[in-house]
Amino acid sequence: MSANIRPAGTFDTNYQQDIAINRTPMSRLLVNGMFVALLILPLLSREGPFGLNIVPIAFIGTIINIAIFAIAVQGLNILMGYTGQISLGHAAFMAVGAYTAAIGSRELGIPFWLGIPLAGLFTGVIGLLFGLPSLRVKGFYLAMATLAAQFIIPWIIRHPLAPLTNGDKPIDVPTPMLGPLNFTSDAAYFYVAVPLAVLLFFVARNILRTRVGRAFVSIRDNDLAAELLGINIFRYKLMAFFISSVYAGIAGGLAAYDTQSVNIHSYELLYSIQMLAMLVLGGAGFPLGPLFGAAFIILLTQNVIPPAANVLKDVLPPLLPFISVVNIESSLRPFLFGFALIAFLIIEPRGLAYRWEIFKIAWKIRPFSN
Repeated sequence: MSANIRPAGTFDTNYQQDIAINRTPMSRLLVNGMFVALLILPLLSREGPFGLNIVPIAFIGTIINIAIFAIAVQGLNILMGYTGQISLGHAAFMAVGAYTAAIGSRELGIPFWLGIPLAGLFTGVIGLLFGLPSLRVKGFYLAMATLAAQFIIPWIIRHPLAPLTNGDKPIDVPTPMLGPLNFTSDAAYFYVAVPLAVLLFFVARNILRTRVGRAFVSIRDNDLAAELLGINIFRYKLMAFFISSVYAGIAGGLAAYDTQSVNIHSYELLYSIQMLAMLVLGGAGFPLGPLFGAAFIILLTQNVIPPAANVLKDVLPPLLPFISVVNIESSLRPFLFGFALIAFLIIEPRGLAYRWEIFKIAWKIRPFSN
């Protein structure tokens, strides 16, 4: 949205400038500068080569977690934000990627740099199978069809594949290695998860600019009109399910190598709903929406709600003597999370990415932004 608006006097002189994502030198400088600054952060942590403690190592772990979830939610954005297909089984596809990477590494000795893309491709094939109902159903009925994946896939992992997956119990994942390099620490694994996330976001941004991306958007806006224009609806819907599942599988593989353990309980329905919330709060249909949504939810649940709950558990019992103290403490975090989501949707229903675009437009047309 803001890419089409530039300050007065700034115009394109050739086709390469017209198709560039960052059209101005200042925009390119800011994007490249932020990426370089991001890569410097682990070097300033305790696990970095200089042994500094300027950046807390917990902050590096949080960025890795945000990058992994942002990749998964970007896949959901391609399916829902671009193509308009609802999915409630995204966590199950992450589980497929996680177990594929773990089993391939343990049983076949596949290195992690090959296991992660293989996990994505295998998950994409599984996503095609559950995308088949999209030819006949849509809306609520498609949501129910994808919800089936959220129950079928974990059941298969728990029971028929139990000899490989260890059923309900977690399985260990070998240490990610690249030759002599060991990526066990957060400071080292940062250089796997974050650059890969940046690459996948770049790919997703460019998908929207291609013929495939335009077909996705036309199906989202009006699938009947898209079909009358000659777009093969079923083909592009399946393509959206495949790409979305590939992103989920890569995120699952990254999560498996990050924690060096896989547990099916980490990919239940609650996590699918949480990723859906990340997309809605971040801004569905915006390239940066998954990043904003993942960062907002993770920081909210890890850094805001816990201290707030610790304060309220001492304040609320005297004010609510008719409610058990145990019930108050157990319900504080879900209540605060739900209250934050409701408040956010009332204040900014179109998501953080939409507000970011408005801010960039106002900055570009200053001093006439009002």
